[in-house]
Formats: sequence, C-alpha cells, structure tokens
Amino acid sequence: MSAAAGIGIGLRARHYRDFLDGRPPVGWLEVHTENYLEEGGLDAHVLQRLRRDYPVSLHGVGLGLGSVDGFSLDHLERVRGLVQRTEPALVSEHLSWGAIQGRNLHDLLPLPLDEATLCLVAARVEQVQDVLQRQILVENVSTYIRFAEDAMTEAEFLVALARRTGCALLLDINNLYVNQCNHGEDALAALAAIPPGLVGEIHLGGHLVTPHAVIDHHGAAVAGPVWNLYEAALQRFGAVPTLIEWDTDVPPLPVLLAEAGRAAALAAPYAAPSVNASVTVPGPVRDAAPLGQVQQQFAQALLGANPVSARMSVYRGNLTGGWTKTLTAAYPVVRQLVGEAFFAALARAYGQAVPTENADLNVFGARFAAFLTDFPHVADWPFLPDMARLEWLLHRAYYAADAAPLAPATLASVAPDTFGDCRLQWHPAAATFASAWNVVPLWQAHQPGIETAFPADMAQSSHGLVHRPGWRVDVLALDAASCRALALLEEGGTVAQAVDAALAVDPAFDLVPRLGQWLAHGAFAGLRAPAP
Repeated sequence: MSAAAGIGIGLRARHYRDFLDGRPPVGWLEVHTENYLEEGGLDAHVLQRLRRDYPVSLHGVGLGLGSVDGFSLDHLERVRGLVQRTEPALVSEHLSWGAIQGRNLHDLLPLPLDEATLCLVAARVEQVQDVLQRQILVENVSTYIRFAEDAMTEAEFLVALARRTGCALLLDINNLYVNQCNHGEDALAALAAIPPGLVGEIHLGGHLVTPHAVIDHHGAAVAGPVWNLYEAALQRFGAVPTLIEWDTDVPPLPVLLAEAGRAAALAAPYAAPSVNASVTVPGPVRDAAPLGQVQQQFAQALLGANPVSARMSVYRGNLTGGWTKTLTAAYPVVRQLVGEAFFAALARAYGQAVPTENADLNVFGARFAAFLTDFPHVADWPFLPDMARLEWLLHRAYYAADAAPLAPATLASVAPDTFGDCRLQWHPAAATFASAWNVVPLWQAHQPGIETAFPADMAQSSHGLVHRPGWRVDVLALDAASCRALALLEEGGTVAQAVDAALAVDPAFDLVPRLGQWLAHGAFAGLRAPAP
C-alpha cells in the first residue's frame, strides 16, 4: 500500500484506455467504492492493474453512516473485501444518511447536527474502522436545507467526530463554498474551526448555479472562489493529498490533468502535513428516536407526490435522476424503444414501487423486467419485459467473475465413448436466453456497428447466448434446439442429455458444428469427465 501524495484525479471509465496505455503523471487515483465491489469484469480488472502503479483511494457513497435504521452490514462486508483486494492508501465516506425502513434512497442526505446525531455517527464510524481495521476519512457534504435541530456547525460536528472516533476528515472545498452560497455560512470560518492535523484529504470540484440553489454536480471546472478557498486551506492544513473531482459530463483526460496541474502549482510551496486524529473521547449515548422521526419525514417528502420547496425539490430531482441514470446504463435498448421522457417516468415509477435495501446501484434494476410485466402503461409493448430480461443478463455478464474459456484442445483428451457422460462447466459470464418474441434480432438491430435489420414481425420466438468475449458483452443468436441444449448444460446436465433435449426440438440437430461455435464464444469454462 503506497501513500497518496500530491494531486489525484478520479478514475472514470472514459479514461481507462488512457491509463492502461500511457500511465499519465498523476499522484494517485480515486474510485467510487460501489463501482468496484464486484470481483470480476472490466472495472475490477482495470483497478487491479492500475493499483500496481498508482496509490488508490476508495471513496464510498453507500454506507449511510447517519441512517438510523439503514446501516448495511452486508454492504460493509463487501467494502471490506474490496479494501483487502485493493490495499488502498485512503478510504472515505460521507457525513450523510441514505436509507430507511428497508429502502435505500441512493443519495447523500443531510443530517441534523446535534449531539444525538453525533453519538449515532460516531458509533457507526467506530464500527466501520473496527471492521476495516483502519482509519477512515469522513467528508463534509453539500446540502440544500438545514435543520432547526442543528446545535453546532458542520465543522464543529466533524471536529468532534474526529476526536471521538480517531477518524480523519476529507475536506471538500467546493462543498464548503456551496453551503456558503445556500445557507449564508462562512467557509473561511469553517476552515478556521478545523485544527491542522485532522484533514487527511481535500476535494476540489465544480458546481452549478441555479435560481434556487448552488448545486454540487461535479460536472464543471473548479470555480474561482473555490480556488481561493483552496489556497486558504493550504495555508492552514499544508499540502494535503488533493483530488480533482469530475463525475458528470466527464471531459477528456487533458482537461483533468490541467486542473490537477493548477492544484499542484498552488500546493507546491506548502509542506505535506502529518495527520493525527487518534485522540478518542467517548461520548454519551443519546436517544436516536427524534433523528429517526426526522429521517422518516424527510423520506416521505422525498418520495411523495405533494409539492415541496425548491430546495427540497433538488433532492427529489437527484433521486429520480439517479434512478434514471442507473436504469439507462442497464437497459439502453428499452430506453431507446420507449423514448427518453417515458423512460424517466418509468424509472421513477419503478423506484417508487420496488424499494431496495442494497446500496450498490449496480443491482438496482434487478426486478425491472418483472415490474414491466405488470405495468399497464407498457401494454402496447408486450415484448418489453423480455427485452429487459435480456439486457439484465448482459448487465450481470459485464460484472461476472473472470474465467478462462474452455479450450477446444481439452475435448480432444476425452475418449469418444465417454464424452456423452461429460458435463461442461458453465462460464460465469454466459447465460442462455429464450423469448416468445423476436427480442434477440431487435436487440442486435440497436447495436452500433452491426448491420441487422429490425424484425418485421415481433410475434416470433428468438433465442440467444449471452457471452463476454474479452471484456465486451454480446449476444449470439441461436436456433431453438441449440438453446435447449445449452440451457440443459447450463443447468448441469450431461452432453448426452443436452443432445437428447435438442433432438426433441429438431431431429436434424448436429452437435459437432454447434459445439465448436459455443466454444468459440466462450460458453464454457471447464470440463468434468465422468468418474472412471
């Protein structure tokens, strides 16, 4: 594990090839924890390669340290696994909450800043540090409302949290500025309230100015006032490891490198400080019931249909926007079929109707196909649930565990008279698909660079093999007999049983050419010969 130093940038998929090919000169890389929890697939592969050359910071958004009844131990265990695999230089989370009564709201929601909240968050931070066996950093967040229950400033709260738990602070300078604009708070006073030695990392990012609020959207260059605050932070805290944070409308890498260069030039005159937040002061245990009531009322306003204030509508928009973005990534063809506006409405209806406890947005859309089956407003697209089912198989194949495909030469070692009793081990990224509708060619017709005509008649069956050649997921169109044989092999049947199943569908079925095709497309990862 190498220490993070200097200026880092967030690793985003758009820049994977830049880093794999050239190793650009940056001090360290940050990744969002929840995007790398899976152990297989391209994202995990890239992270494991780059961690050899760059210190890595894991920045989480899913633990919800302040959620009264929504702290997920399963999610924490997955984070622990990622920490063990990656050995990051820094691990951080946010001063926020995001789940209540079995529903994860997938946002960084604001907390009342009082002693009861401090006791709750401190207990959670200590629990996380015990599980991870390391110090974490807690980040100040941008907010669009404040609570009447506030008994301290955010800076005072964070200082007390650090002293009580031994955590360090991740100081987001843009968030300080956003809150100054939204609430009239003094960002310089906030810096002055934090003792040197507690800040272990700094974030710099862009924001969006709207008529009702300044929104921390991480989709623009760092603004002038934020650079000025950064200089003040450097004077107080020294050259703390600093991240250029840009998550939406991600620009070409040279734009980020230029921002990093500007930060490096500002930080150059300042020495790197030592971070020490290890003084632990136990706090009294307070009743969290009032905090639970606040969160319940907040969630009801967020999920309800009644009009809310302009500031509260920012959170409501974030919720719907997050649902839409997540489902768009998993179901791009469904979105193209129904149109952008209707898909956004679908996303909100799905999020409202199908609550999830999981903080990992990669699994948020798991029940979308079932939802579409019973959703009356898509009755004119009866094939739509099956298209969603196919796209979910593709989505999960992207994150499936890595395995070498079965080599054809392996089959040559099997005696011909025993081959029928063999079982072919299914590849983790492969899956069979069958539909009463012409879904496979319709999906193929929507893929860039593929010249497949749109099916003239959707009321025909279609079949396919979802597979992942290299790191790109794809669908191989199959005939019905081949799909039946593969499905039986996927279920663990023998080769002979698979052939019999295929012959029942098509008496002319011939295994040999089809087996070669399946092997070429990576359907299998191994061979289990019968016991002698």
